[in-house]
Parts: sequence; structure tokens; C-alpha cells
Amino acid sequence: MVGQLSPKLYTFLCAVFVASGAGLFGYDLGVIAYVLAAPDFVKTVDTTNANYIGFITSSLLLGAFVGTIPASYAADALSRRVALTIAGCIFIVGGVIQTSTQNKEQMMAGRFIAGLAIGQLGVLVPLYQSEIAHPSNRGQLTALFQLSLGIGAFVAGWIGYGCQQGAMGTQIQWRVPLAFQMLPAIPIVLCLFVLPESPRWLMIKGRPEEALASLARLHSRGNINDRLVQAEFATISAKLDEEQEMASRAWTVIFRDGANLRKVFYGVVLQFSVQMTGVSAIQYYANTVYSSVGFAKNALLINSLNNVNGLAAEALCVLFLDRVGRRPPLIYGNLAASVAFAVATAMAKQFATGGGTKGEGYAFVVMIFIYNFVFSFCIGPLSWVYPVEIMNTAVRAKATGITTSASWLANFMIGQVTPKAFDSIGWKYYLVFTICSMTNAIFFYLFFPETRGRTLEEMDELFRTMKLIVPLDKSAERVGKHSREEQLAIAGELKQEVEVQHEKL
Repeated sequence: MVGQLSPKLYTFLCAVFVASGAGLFGYDLGVIAYVLAAPDFVKTVDTTNANYIGFITSSLLLGAFVGTIPASYAADALSRRVALTIAGCIFIVGGVIQTSTQNKEQMMAGRFIAGLAIGQLGVLVPLYQSEIAHPSNRGQLTALFQLSLGIGAFVAGWIGYGCQQGAMGTQIQWRVPLAFQMLPAIPIVLCLFVLPESPRWLMIKGRPEEALASLARLHSRGNINDRLVQAEFATISAKLDEEQEMASRAWTVIFRDGANLRKVFYGVVLQFSVQMTGVSAIQYYANTVYSSVGFAKNALLINSLNNVNGLAAEALCVLFLDRVGRRPPLIYGNLAASVAFAVATAMAKQFATGGGTKGEGYAFVVMIFIYNFVFSFCIGPLSWVYPVEIMNTAVRAKATGITTSASWLANFMIGQVTPKAFDSIGWKYYLVFTICSMTNAIFFYLFFPETRGRTLEEMDELFRTMKLIVPLDKSAERVGKHSREEQLAIAGELKQEVEVQHEKL
């Protein structure tokens, strides 16, 4: 069956399989709004304190922050597949604890343990996806992380809404949605048995024959003599020969090498900037957000519909990201997000000051829908694509652990402070997201080089040679979507011809 699939379809399916790990995070991200709104849940955890409610939300993110660095060690020491399997098992444990919650302490513990797995998966899933991809569709495969996150939020929204409508006031209203989160973890637990190992990890571990076989399985239906596979293998081998010493001292190399430090800094900024556009504040506290503009009865329904909107945008991103590149979505997406939040802020102010019409309430909802579409198409997916693809193989797992931890730290901060912010400053809180989205766009325009279509092995040279202010660098090569694969195929063909001529002599 595998041999009958085209190589790109096969690698795509492998990436889809591991992307269920993002679905776990998306589900947890989406379901908490419905759980917090369940009267029986509030009774069970016995608290309406904003600090406790905030921590129930954000304890998952604190766990995710703690889980990132151990994931990078596991990925390098045990392999990408084994680390993924361990993360899936940990998540199931956290899901069981949450589903059986009897008090707020148990709920926070369960979310923290599930968060450990989420943090690991945030490192491991994009890492694995980027290392198995062709250069021409690496963005597409890695963007599946955000699409799967959206699917998880979509499923959570409708399960949560359905349980609210059918079992209002009962334990079913919140325990069933919490229990359902364990289902997507099953594919992750099976990773070890069904997926090919990352060829780049096998090369790092000094197993070139297995690496070549894995690369051939992914890119040529198992033909190790395929010219593209041979050229890729030679390129990876040559680059890893340079990086061999780095692998044993990855942390030192990250913090003492200027190019690596720059790349890690960009990854941290990108992950942090995503949360400062307001996505988590809207998602976690949807009930508060929509109730504030006159939609108290339909707040969770509106949130569920917004999840559908985001999912559609994420699907479009998967289809078009490798065509449009990385810089345009980041720059123009953040500009559009800033404008959408500026208008939404003006609408929210009308309600906060005692006015607010039905039309202004609808305008607010429309702006949030526009923001979510832009975020899901342009911003969210790139936060997983860009950091992992700019790192070299020797430090990729550990460097990605650092950049991903910034996402969870920012996410934790937003989850924790948002209830207090809404209580204290109300509509003015949206100004933070308006301003940050604008400054994000300016930063990305100035400093982020385009990486579309390039091989993972050439990112070091790109960052060492390109000027710090990207628009001032007129010498940078424009790389087409398929350029590198065509060049590798030609190089592989020439290599084979040389070998044939050598054998004749």
C-alpha cells in the first residue's frame, strides 16, 4: 500500500498522523471555555475566584512550559518517534485526572500533567514534520500543526456546546468533553510502530544505512538509488559532518554562536508575539468576551462558529503557504489583525460606557471573526513553521525547545492575567492586542528573512550572510517553491553519472 502512494502524499500522511498531537492542544484550548461555563463544574471545584479560574485555565500552559526542554532531550536521546509516544502516554494520564476531578486542586494537577505532554508535542510534532518534508512542501507539512490545532478547537467547541444544550447543569456537561480529549492521543501513542524515523536523527546517531532507507521510504517509495534521495542524503551527510561537534555541545553552540543565537531569538519573539495578538484571550474567555457586547445567551455558539471560521483559514494556509512564503503572511497578517482589533475595541468601548447597539455588537463579532481568520491563515501556523525550519540539525531539538517554551510562557501569562484585566480595565485590554499586532508587523518586516523553498541544510548560510535589516539586503537569492528539489535532482543525476564513469575506468 505504502509503495503505491506518491512520495509527497506519503510524507503528508505521516505529517497528518503526528499532527494529532496539535489536536490535543487545540481541543484543550477550546474546551476550557465550555467547562468553566458549566454550573456543576463551578460547584465541584468550589470557586468563583478570578485567580483560581485563571490558574485552572493556565495550569495546562505552565505544564507545557515545563515540558518543552525535557522533550528536546528525549528527541535527541531516544528518537523523535519514541519521544512522541511517551508524550501521548503522559497526556492520557492527565486526561484521566481531569475527567475524574473532585476539586480545584485535582483539576489543576490534571491540566498541568496534560500540559507536560502538550509542551513536548509542541516541540516534537513540528520537529518531526520539518525533518521528513521535501523542501517544496515543508511549510505545508509543518502548518498542519496549526490546522490540527484548529480541528481540535472545532471538535471541542461543538462537543462542549452540544453537552451544554443537552445536559445543562449536570456532570455530563463538562466531564464528557474532558474525557473526549483522550481519544486523539491514541495515534500519538502508536507513533513508534507505524512511522518512519527521522532520517536526520538517524544520521546524527551514526546510522547512515538506516537514514538512507528512511529517506528513500519517505521520498522515493523505498528506492535508495533515486537521484533525489541520493542528492538529499549527500547534502545531509555533508552538513552533518560540519555539525558533528556541535551535536555534543548543543547548548553552548546555541548561546555562543551569533547566528544560532539570532535564530533562537527570532523564534522566541515570534512565539511570544503570537499570543500578544489576543488569540488566547478570545479563545479561553469567549463567554466573557461575547457577553460583554450583548451576546450572553449565544456566546458559546458564537465561539463554536468562530472555530469553524478559523479551521477554514488554517486549511487554506496549508494549501497556499509554500506558494506565498513566510514574510508576507507574517507582515500583512499582523497589520490586518491590528486593524480588526482597533475596530473591535471601538465597539467594545460603546458597551462599556453604557451605550452599545445591536449593530455595534454584531460589528464587534464580525471584527473578531475577521481577526481569527487572519490569525489562522497568516500568523498561528507560521509560529510553528518558521522557528523549526531555520535551525540546523545539530541544535534543532534543543533550540526548538527554547522557542516553543516562549509560546507556553506567553500563553500562561495571557491565560492568567486576562480575567483580572477584564475586571480591571475592561475594553482597554483590547488596545494591547491592537498595538502589539502593529509592532509585530514592523519587526517581521525589518528582521525576518524569507525561507520558503530552501533546504534545512542551507539555513545557517542564509543567516550568516544576510544583512540584519532584511529590506536592505538586495543580494538575497529568491528561491522558488520547487527550485531546490530540481537542483538536487540534477546534482543526484550528475553524481550517478560520475559513479558510472568511475566504474568503467
